[in-house]
Amino acid sequence: MRLHTTTALSLSALAILALAGCSHSSAAPSGPTSSPTVQVHPDGESVPAPAPLSSAALAKRLLDEIDLGRDYARIAWRPAAHDDVTVIGCPALEKLGGDAASGTSLAFPRKAKASFTYAGSSNSELSEELYSDTAARLFKGIGEIFDAMVSCPTYQVVSGSTVLTVGTQGTAAPDLGDERWSQLLTYSVGGQRSVVKQTAVRTGNILVIASGSPGLVDANLEKALAKAKVAH
Repeated sequence: MRLHTTTALSLSALAILALAGCSHSSAAPSGPTSSPTVQVHPDGESVPAPAPLSSAALAKRLLDEIDLGRDYARIAWRPAAHDDVTVIGCPALEKLGGDAASGTSLAFPRKAKASFTYAGSSNSELSEELYSDTAARLFKGIGEIFDAMVSCPTYQVVSGSTVLTVGTQGTAAPDLGDERWSQLLTYSVGGQRSVVKQTAVRTGNILVIASGSPGLVDANLEKALAKAKVAH
């Protein structure tokens, strides 16, 4: 069976439930190591950060076919069926336990997602996720997973009868937003190998995540960030 690359990729899920629909998270952080709860105006005055956006508001800020162009077609999102997940070879991830592995510990309530295939090819896909919460909560919730993953450049995830080897390599993230993370993920299972890029940018109380074919992520990240910041 073909190894899916981004159809169900998610930075809210650590488990990589590959083959019949997968879900995964990773990135290497760059930028600040703390996250503000207030905004500072140019005159030096501190004011409370804006309230998180609703899922409905986030959905309006996702990229669509008009933004991406006629070569992109939207993919219907299918939740992954989570079997019992075991992480092997990464003590930091094992310590987080099953909730992190199944994604429940990072299931921010305010979220929206869209996935696309490029030029009709299932091997060229792009997934965008938006989350909204306080800056501190976004940073803390995702940072726990990121810190664990960068401590283990190679490990295995066992889900049901599937054993998936995961390799991670931190990459330079573009200088966007307040905090940013980027990583190349290598999935190996059943003799097949796939490389996916994931880049996340936090701007204020919004987190933008682009996952998929490296070229598509690089080409569309800034566009996704600009739309996520525009009020509707």
